[in-house]
Formats: sequence, C-alpha cells, structure tokens
Amino acid sequence: GEMRLSVAAAISHGRVFRRLGLGPRSRLDLLRNLVTALVRHERIEAPWARADEMRGYAERLIDYAKLGDTNERAMRMADFWLTEKDLIHKLFKVLAPRFQPHPGSYTRLLQIPNRDGLDRAKMAVIELKGNP
Repeated sequence: GEMRLSVAAAISHGRVFRRLGLGPRSRLDLLRNLVTALVRHERIEAPWARADEMRGYAERLIDYAKLGDTNERAMRMADFWLTEKDLIHKLFKVLAPRFQPHPGSYTRLLQIPNRDGLDRAKMAVIELKGNP
C-alpha cells in the first residue's frame, strides 16, 4: 500500500546518508522526530539538508490530514509520522482546517546565516505558514 511505499521511498533515499553512520532505520526515526517537532512547535531549526528532506514528508502529511480523520489512509499516515500521539488531534483539528483553503506548500524554509564563519553544516529554519 501507499504507506509501505512512502517508507520504502524514505529508506531507499538512505543510500547517500549511510556514510554519516545513520542506517535507514535511524534516519527514518530522525525524519519522523523532525516532522513531529514541526507539528508541535510549528517552527524548528535543523540542518539544511534534513529540513529540506523532511519538508516533503510534512507537506504530504498535511495533504492527507485535509482528507479528514475519518479517512483511514490519512489516519495511518498521521500515526506513522507523528511519534507523539497527542499531536494527531492537532494535525486534523487545527492544522488541516488552517490549510484547507490553500493548495500545497504549507511550509517555509529559510537558511540561517552562518555568523561565525566556521565550516559547519548549513542550518535552516522550517516553519508552518500562519503559525502563531
């Protein structure tokens, strides 16, 4: 089904990432934690590459949420991506209605300037549009 497909896609993406010593499983956990944090806080900082990657999953999750909490696939997606189950209510009852009129792009991704000039991973802020 669709769920297995998205997990398989997430895992097969993992090839590039193995050299960082994160296997596909922990990589997927990291992405789920980022998606969960974004839904909770609506604005988070993360390394650019991770933020850019999880953005697509967050957008798709909101697309599904707009189908409503009686939609079985939407509920399965929410249950998979949100590691903190109290957020399922927020996803369907707060975020989905907020984004109902908008087609697509629910997030904004901004690079944080690297002030100290050290060669660190580029950082980003990712936020949900219309956050309080």
